[in-house]
Amino acid sequence: MTARITSLALAAAMAALLLAPASAPADDKPWALHVIDDSSRGADGVRLADVNGDGRLDIATGWEEGGITRVYLHPGPGKVKDAWPAVTVGRTPNVEDAVLGDLDADGSADVIACCEGRTRSIFIHWGPKRDLLLDPAGWTQQPLPAARGRMMWMFALPMQLDGRCGLDIVAGGKGAGAQIGWFAAPSDARKLDEWTWHAISPAGWIMSLIAVDMDGDGDLDVVTSDRKGALRGCRWLENPGPGAEQSKPWANHFIGGRDLEVMFMRLADLDGDGLEDAIVAVKPRRVLWLRRLDKSGLKWETRELPYPDGMGTAKAVAAGDIDGDGKLDVVISCEGADKPLSGVRWIGRQKRDGRETWAPHEIAGPPGSKFDRIELLDMDGDGDLDVLTCEEREAGRGLGVFWYENPVRSK
Repeated sequence: MTARITSLALAAAMAALLLAPASAPADDKPWALHVIDDSSRGADGVRLADVNGDGRLDIATGWEEGGITRVYLHPGPGKVKDAWPAVTVGRTPNVEDAVLGDLDADGSADVIACCEGRTRSIFIHWGPKRDLLLDPAGWTQQPLPAARGRMMWMFALPMQLDGRCGLDIVAGGKGAGAQIGWFAAPSDARKLDEWTWHAISPAGWIMSLIAVDMDGDGDLDVVTSDRKGALRGCRWLENPGPGAEQSKPWANHFIGGRDLEVMFMRLADLDGDGLEDAIVAVKPRRVLWLRRLDKSGLKWETRELPYPDGMGTAKAVAAGDIDGDGKLDVVISCEGADKPLSGVRWIGRQKRDGRETWAPHEIAGPPGSKFDRIELLDMDGDGDLDVLTCEEREAGRGLGVFWYENPVRSK
């Protein structure tokens, strides 16, 4: 009995060690910050796509307080540390999200902007041919009639759902009457009054929408993180199939984080077992690793990653190999990171007493307080992953849209 108690105590102590918050090392310096644009107010999210066909990822961002939506064209590795060429595609009061997708299949990227607050609308910005991409007059903005006044819109995801016409739009909102649903595209996508809304699920406050085939049946399902309401948590909605099958209900499957205020989530195979897990930021200061146990998408195990101290409250996560050791690390952004707190850090694996633990490392340092979604990509072509994000509160305007340069190649 004594041996069993000792064993249990050791296991509990080890679990506490793995989850214990830790400070970044004293010699861990903030990464260099390169501003893409800081000329408006309240940059709110970064979404990526290759707009001009040059093989590089460009950016769409809504500026919530500035009331505009912009597209940024990657200038190439030689100029990536300077301000990027940009175009304001339209005025979008209370914009919360902007995403790129070719809705009318004309070969030009369009922008879908979701607006909350009193605006409660979704705007479509029809993109011009490539030689006019940076000309504001080349873009045409129109409201999506079926979205107007329906709810405060928070996030959109262009994807093909019904096997008809072109890209449809999955979207979700927050507040009274909020739902997740999809707008079915008509044969002529430019006839916006012919787009029709189909509700999938009630919602409280949608943070993430991810298109992925969760059950291996060949169609795309929708994974979501919902921070408020009766259905809060991380879950996936099972696509009933194309065509007439879309009239059937979408089954709801919880992944984890029930009754927690989950924030932005990402999918990544964190343990290398061939199954994509879910990682989610949870308020106030937690990161959950929702480990997938089988291909059905119905069995999950909840684990927790250590949340670094010296940060604000959890906002977003992303997974990638930051230090080049062949293992996935996790980058965390936060809000409420008032000085001297850090707004972005990463945690990486290390061996400690023969066990794998997670160690925190600095990225942002004190500048900035309210960060948003994170994208990990090699911005400067040097072979390592940099961190692209935005911040909307510093000095009343925000740091804008920017990226942190990974120093691993310079060490």
